[in-house]
Amino acid sequence: MNGAILRTELKRSVAPWSGALVLTTALAFLFLLPGSWGTGTTAWTAQWTTMALWTRSLLFYLWPLVVGLGALQGLRDHRSKMRELLTSTPRPARHRAAALAGTTAVTTASAFLVLVLVGAVQVLAHTEYTHPRWLPISLVGAFSLAAGALLGMGAGRALPSVLTPPAATMAAFVFTALMQTSLGRDETTTAMGVTSTEPNHASLLSPAVQEVRDQLLTLPASVHLGQTIWLLALAATGFALLVATTWRTRLAALAPALAGAALALLVLPSDAHRIYVVDRAAAEPVCDGPVCVTRSQQGRLAGLAGPGEEALRRLRTALRSRAPVSVRENSAVLPEGSTPRWSRQTVLFDFDDDVVAAARGEELTRALIGVALVPGCTPVGWSGFGNDDYARTVAVGWVLGDLQPLPGTLSQTLRREVEAATRPVWRELEALPRAAQLERIDAMRTAALTCEGDAFDALKGGTAR
Repeated sequence: MNGAILRTELKRSVAPWSGALVLTTALAFLFLLPGSWGTGTTAWTAQWTTMALWTRSLLFYLWPLVVGLGALQGLRDHRSKMRELLTSTPRPARHRAAALAGTTAVTTASAFLVLVLVGAVQVLAHTEYTHPRWLPISLVGAFSLAAGALLGMGAGRALPSVLTPPAATMAAFVFTALMQTSLGRDETTTAMGVTSTEPNHASLLSPAVQEVRDQLLTLPASVHLGQTIWLLALAATGFALLVATTWRTRLAALAPALAGAALALLVLPSDAHRIYVVDRAAAEPVCDGPVCVTRSQQGRLAGLAGPGEEALRRLRTALRSRAPVSVRENSAVLPEGSTPRWSRQTVLFDFDDDVVAAARGEELTRALIGVALVPGCTPVGWSGFGNDDYARTVAVGWVLGDLQPLPGTLSQTLRREVEAATRPVWRELEALPRAAQLERIDAMRTAALTCEGDAFDALKGGTAR
């Protein structure tokens, strides 16, 4: 397809509108609407992989939109009442179809790549860790829009009705919705009896991906390969429908999609734990003395090293031989709803922890002491405020000799609640002999680190269970 044909098709097709809608609606979604894509280490502008995954997640509505616009484009010959005239010309039907399909597919894919480029500019300003492993995620996303446009055009040509574009849009949206919810997810029950869902084999047939829940998660090569096979099959079916002239050839055009789905399911990982995997290169530790972060967060190490070493020094003074010896960003990625795992020897922290995220300078030392003593037993992916937070506040006050609300406790109502619950316990603890204080702190840490019992009850002198 030369430049003249491309310019002509851009003038007489919906291709420019398709690209404009893809780009503007996606940018409005990411920049104007509040959500988890805008905060923390998993923000779409924080890391390369999270940027690629968040833009791919928007395909849950972008892909149906492109399929519907493609179906509208496929009705062009029918609306102009030139179908019989064009089929009588000596130019092969596949040439005309290639010009039409190529313009729309290239435009929509280019719009998605411009969206990725906008995200890339933002990421460059927010991270020092650069790698190429995010590229396949975005390239598959761009190709999925091109394949969706072809599929929609084929549907519009095969079923020339004004109802075809909205029907195709709705069918594609139902497909992506089902792949993200009931059909695409399996229920699992954790050891704590918490029920959660995980993506399954079928969910990978959707061009969209699930929301990003950890900065270290990425998609493996088998997912990229399987999805590319599936999308190639959909594109082939769409193009075959564009050139088909009889019902027999239209039915035969469905064969690539069926064969592609079967082949893709053989390539795609069937184990739910191999769908989203940890990027081991990004999870490698980068250390400054006893303080370590993952490579993806290496830009934060300079600001963490001093407060981290000070927290370890304070803990050694308070706990003696029982104190932890290192501070490390937690790189373990556990299933949603599972029980966190902690260590006595290492202070494991997360930059997305409310207390750590809100802390700066000396407050970061206080936050790390709190995480070391009471890291929290809220199931992975959940949030809440309760006895663990009270115990953490008292424990930090005991180490530093000064009871204060922890960083992140912004609400005045919440501050008064914490003060009322913790001040009497802190005074009682301070009034005890040193040996008794250490006994209660040790009981609290045991309950907090094993997630068996109530750390605050143990600190008050009651049973931890």
